This record gives sequence, C-alpha cells and structure tokens, in this order.
Amino acid sequence: MRGPRLTRRLVLEQHIGDDDGAGGQIERWEPLGTLWAEVRAGAGREREGPGVPMGRVAYRIVVPATLPGSLSRPRADQRLRDGERIFRILAVSEFDTRGAYLTCFCEEEEPA
Repeated sequence: MRGPRLTRRLVLEQHIGDDDGAGGQIERWEPLGTLWAEVRAGAGREREGPGVPMGRVAYRIVVPATLPGSLSRPRADQRLRDGERIFRILAVSEFDTRGAYLTCFCEEEEPA
C-alpha cells in the first residue's frame, strides 16, 4: 500500500463564538496552522436546497497524524480551508494501522 501524496497545503480552522455585546454571538473562524494533505473527492449526491436541488460531494482528506490533544490534530468540529474552498470535517479516523496519517471525512461547504 502506497502512502498518501501530500501535495495540497490546507489551513486548519477552529470555530470561535465571540459575544457581540447584545446577547448574541459573532461567528468567526481562527486559523490553527497549516497541514499538507491529499484531497480525494468521493461520491456525490443531490439534496434539496432553498427551492432547488443542490449537489453535495464527500471528500476524504488525508493529513499527517499528530498526538491526540495537539492543536494541529483535526477534529470533527473544525474545518479545512484551501483558499476560498472550505471543507467541514465530519469525522476523523486513522488512515492506516501504523497511525502515521489521519483521514478527515469532509463535505465542501457552500460559499456564504
């Protein structure tokens, strides 16, 4: 089995909710660092959007493993950014039995 080809540089981001002073939250994402990754598109599917069907594609993004608890270890409540493209992390598992890499199961978000 060949190892992944880490050819894409992605930014790992953490969601931060700041108080807006009026009882609400200001939504923002804070960069935690960059990761070299292999990005693979999976099967696509159609879902209902606001009045029109919208396509959805699953991605498997492989990154080097780091120790649990490390800021550079992706989690399901984070996202990966490639320029304007945003991949929401749904789950993370080990890529292989050696534990050298992690697979992030992601969906690309629609631009806001």
